[in-house]
Amino acid sequence: MASLNILMAQMNTLVGDFDGNTQRVIDTVRRAQKTHSAPVVVFPELTLSGYPPEDLLLRPSIALRVRQSLEAICAALDGDAWAVIGYPQLIDEVLYNVAGVVHRGEIVAEYRKQRLPNYQVFDEKRYFAAGTEPCVVEVQGIKVGLSVCEDIWESGPTLDTARAGAELLLNINSSPYHRGKRDERWQRVAERARDSGLPVVYVNQVGGQDELVFDGGSFAVSAEGKVIAAAPNFEEGEYWLHFDSEDRKSPFTGLELLPPLDEMEATWRALVLGVRDYVNKNRFKGVVLGLSGGIDSALTLAVAVEALGPERVEAVMMPFRYTSQMSVEDAAQQSNTLGVSHKVISIEPVYTAFMESLAEEFAGTEVDTTEENLQARCRGVLLMSISNKKGLLVLTTGNKSEMAVGYSTLYGDMAGGFDVLKDVPKTLVFDLCRYRNSLGPCIPQRVIDRPPSAELAPDQKDEDSLPPYDILDQILEMYVERDMSAEAIIAAGMERESVQRVLRLVDINEYKRRQAPIGVRITKRGFGRDRRYPITSGWRIGD
Repeated sequence: MASLNILMAQMNTLVGDFDGNTQRVIDTVRRAQKTHSAPVVVFPELTLSGYPPEDLLLRPSIALRVRQSLEAICAALDGDAWAVIGYPQLIDEVLYNVAGVVHRGEIVAEYRKQRLPNYQVFDEKRYFAAGTEPCVVEVQGIKVGLSVCEDIWESGPTLDTARAGAELLLNINSSPYHRGKRDERWQRVAERARDSGLPVVYVNQVGGQDELVFDGGSFAVSAEGKVIAAAPNFEEGEYWLHFDSEDRKSPFTGLELLPPLDEMEATWRALVLGVRDYVNKNRFKGVVLGLSGGIDSALTLAVAVEALGPERVEAVMMPFRYTSQMSVEDAAQQSNTLGVSHKVISIEPVYTAFMESLAEEFAGTEVDTTEENLQARCRGVLLMSISNKKGLLVLTTGNKSEMAVGYSTLYGDMAGGFDVLKDVPKTLVFDLCRYRNSLGPCIPQRVIDRPPSAELAPDQKDEDSLPPYDILDQILEMYVERDMSAEAIIAAGMERESVQRVLRLVDINEYKRRQAPIGVRITKRGFGRDRRYPITSGWRIGD
């Protein structure tokens, strides 16, 4: 009976850190060798460079760095282990996305990724050429096929691998998270397994990389398309499978099938992981944010504390004449509940100084949104100054709904380094706050219950300027994430005037979003790598 002991190395790599990533590969394989004879250790896509390396792949030294890493791995791994590693490889002056197999100090096989995604956050055709041939290598008497990420989303590469004689398919991935992604993966890989008759081991990376979050969740599927084993989501780790080639129905043992995460929990964990890795990988001491007493900053603070611990989070309440006492009290209560440093710095004297300096320029004009924006900019100046002095990253607190329609102030509440809620619609903000409170006391209930307000004018409410958020978010989801036209959205039941107004706001505020901080992507289409529209354009609104 032929069998394999397979380690799914669900690794959190650092883009560009060839030395660090290489050492982690070596250490992981050495640990595996101490546990099992001739283990097959499977790493994620582009492990050596990290994913996505973007234009680092265009650097002249990329081939040298890869070669040095592979030489170090081959020199260190001269035992009986089989290591399946992802890396960029220059072959005949052409760059490929490769899955290589290292055994007894040699690269014994290399597979070149055939399907190069060029949609949503992916632009692999900018960097790589596509492979054309399957790759099957015999490992301990079992013919093992290789594929890389997107290859398994289409039938061709998997069927070709089966025709080449494979008995097992190892698919390495750097597949980013969005809501609902786990079900999509399971369904697609199950289809490939059934179509090809091949059991599949799907290994995914984990961790945050700029706006992307990789959720792990590596799993194994029988040739009949049944998911048999799955590793945790959002957790780095080493997960063992035992593969029995003779057992068609249940070829994998040794790892239980974990129940799926509730989508709200998955979203929460994606936000937490994205913040943690952005702060830590960029070596910030901690974070600072403006805690207004409103729901967006309340959720941002909760995520930050979960990601970094209260000792690395500073909250600053910056009241003005329009700030309610309720907001001051709620901000202090949440800070005390979470145990974070809480400061109160009034912007009144700062605002007054600006207005005095601008008195001549503003003479003869009426009060309008200029004065409201100035309040936000005073707060931005204070937070950025604290950031500079203390080495803290400023977390901004704008949500996706606000970013979409420009309900934000450049160089004010948009001033900062990372926007935790950038891809979180306002209605989901409320849901996440309720979810967080279900885990324990965190966000004061009246923060959730009260009507949202920027508190930049007397008795101001968001719905004075915007449609109700439950309506707004439906329109935005259809326009931004599904690319529906104005007429299609109206036909779906939305009121014409609201649709035309919202779509116009989305289109004319592209210039703001280009200057906004990055933030965690949790939907199929966020603002950033996903959606690239021109700022200057004669395109008709809503087309």
